[in-house]
Amino acid sequence: MQVFKCDHCSQPVYFDNTNCLKCQNKLGFDAAQIKMVSMHLHQDGSLTESNTGKDYHYCSNQQYGVCNWVIPNDNPAKFCMACSLNRIIPDLSKPEYLARWKVIELAKHRLIYALLRWDFPIISKNVDYERGLAFNFKSDSDMPDGQRVMTGHANGLITMNIAEADDVEREMARNSMDEVYRTVLGHFRHEIGHYYWERLIDGTDNLPKFRALYGDERYSYQEALNHYYKHGAPADWNQNYISAYATMHPWESWAETWAHYMHMVDTLETAYSYGLSIDPQIARNLDVKTAVIDQNAYFCKDFETIYQLWLPLTFTMNSLNRSMGAKDLYPFVINTAVKEKLKFIHQVIHGVG
Repeated sequence: MQVFKCDHCSQPVYFDNTNCLKCQNKLGFDAAQIKMVSMHLHQDGSLTESNTGKDYHYCSNQQYGVCNWVIPNDNPAKFCMACSLNRIIPDLSKPEYLARWKVIELAKHRLIYALLRWDFPIISKNVDYERGLAFNFKSDSDMPDGQRVMTGHANGLITMNIAEADDVEREMARNSMDEVYRTVLGHFRHEIGHYYWERLIDGTDNLPKFRALYGDERYSYQEALNHYYKHGAPADWNQNYISAYATMHPWESWAETWAHYMHMVDTLETAYSYGLSIDPQIARNLDVKTAVIDQNAYFCKDFETIYQLWLPLTFTMNSLNRSMGAKDLYPFVINTAVKEKLKFIHQVIHGVG
């Protein structure tokens, strides 16, 4: 994600900020411009952009502290583009559910930001039920007979168990599933991958290439699921897949790899925004990769460039984390097969190749 600034005083600000600590203006994200706007708050509660005089109002979910997106006053919508996709939200009378919803919404808004960066159409199921997108955020207490909410995707509807927003519960799930990485944002990137498989692969000219790289999706998903949970991933899974779960079925291989591509591009945009260069002192004597991150990966048409920038950045990120006594931020290895899968996703997104 890019580094944002207050467009009134140029103070660096975060994506979810609602106030500039330097000039005291109100802040909000304008999805149409993909930028943070700085606004003057009038006594009557109205908001006017400082530089242009344009009038805005906050998304209605701003009152809960879960959204800072703004809507021009010539649009009467109550909810912003991101929040309008919600169908079910948690019971807000329970403080712990509100806290979890905040975590979920921040991650979901980051997801929508990425789609805006690619200029993807974001269509609500309220507008197009067959091809649109929607979100359900539910708790296990919503389910009958002790059933659990299953996080997943079905025909454009992404459902997330709000327990994923609890650090302890998510870490327990990560350990029980023997995963190296599990985050709320990672879940969203995985599930949106399923959605875009239906939009960009199924029934298109991309399908034969998909099958050549990922396998035949016509193989029974339920049988594949049963086999995976009974036998686990093959011992040599890391020779051809980005994760153990990716071995389960071609759809999951696609979704895991799609999420991984989003990790790469968004992190590289942050590095680009900060003007990072990777030039280790040991590189002067050893064959260590260096990088000048001088391109925004969201707009880079050449996958090899993205790949060559990514490798030294991941080494740096992991080294920094280890210096803080933390786990590797990037616990993955991109093998040759995964590189080709990532390249295909890049080509599909950019319409190249």
